[in-house]
Amino acid sequence: MLPLLEVRGLTIGIKKNDKHLIAVNDINFMVNEGEIVGLAGESGCGKTLTALSIPNLLPQAAKILSGKIIYDGKQLGSSGKNVISGIRGKEIAMIFQEVRQSLNPLIKTGAQITETLELNGSRDKDENRQKALEILTLLGFENHEKIFEAYPHQLSGGMCQRVMAAIAAIISPRLLLADEPSSSLDIESQERILSLLAQMNSNSKMSVLIISHDLSIIRKFCSRFLVMYAGRIVEEGLSKDFFTPLHPYTKALINAIPDKSKRGTKLENIPGKVPSIEDSFCGCPFAPRCKKTKSICLETFPEETKNGSSRVYCHFPETGESIE
Repeated sequence: MLPLLEVRGLTIGIKKNDKHLIAVNDINFMVNEGEIVGLAGESGCGKTLTALSIPNLLPQAAKILSGKIIYDGKQLGSSGKNVISGIRGKEIAMIFQEVRQSLNPLIKTGAQITETLELNGSRDKDENRQKALEILTLLGFENHEKIFEAYPHQLSGGMCQRVMAAIAAIISPRLLLADEPSSSLDIESQERILSLLAQMNSNSKMSVLIISHDLSIIRKFCSRFLVMYAGRIVEEGLSKDFFTPLHPYTKALINAIPDKSKRGTKLENIPGKVPSIEDSFCGCPFAPRCKKTKSICLETFPEETKNGSSRVYCHFPETGESIE
């Protein structure tokens, strides 16, 4: 069975002056039909650019330099613009991270939700309104009628995030790209959005790619995880194995998570910062921050190493012991 989404050798550049700086570097991954996959990593690792490249929504300065994006057997990306125009907003939908920039400030939120249905052929205004009110209720809006009639500027950032989720989910797409869908929400609202996505995944086999810096979300809601660092995917595995990491970066991310067992102790932090796309390096991009770095780490990017259902790109991978 072919995957619903397959990304092969994807490289994305950001144009500066007369050259492209590499922001996403030769990544490969897939999302199967009815699967929820999590993409984790610090800010600036290329996660959002990766997601935006799938429906061909990259910013003007960004460009796919090489690689293929294949959806349901059809090639998308810059070489498949005619294909994506018939799929985006119908079969592929996206929850954007910058919700204030994604919602039209001059149109009521209800009209923006029902517009999605209208663009997909549903002309019954009463039925569209009812569907919109229902999904707003599912997302925790008790005053859904008031929210339906409100303008985006009258809502909080968290409310706008839930409205954005309603716009993306109401058409029941085959593939939903969710870029930090719960980053500005309280715990209850966060649970509402993620539970809605999980419910739709269960009911309609909707595939989901969740981008999140919150590792607990990825472990709880996703079947597989991808860890990205400095434009590279450095580890992939089953979510049940997330706390038995193979890459030092994944291990460092997990050790930096606060929890009750660490109360009163100093949290581990990862020294340094994610390199800029203007920084040039030949080896593993995590090498300058890694405790296990040797000369080979600074010279060559590691080959893929497989360990059961996991794959890792590291010259000296972890043992895979649990760190819970």
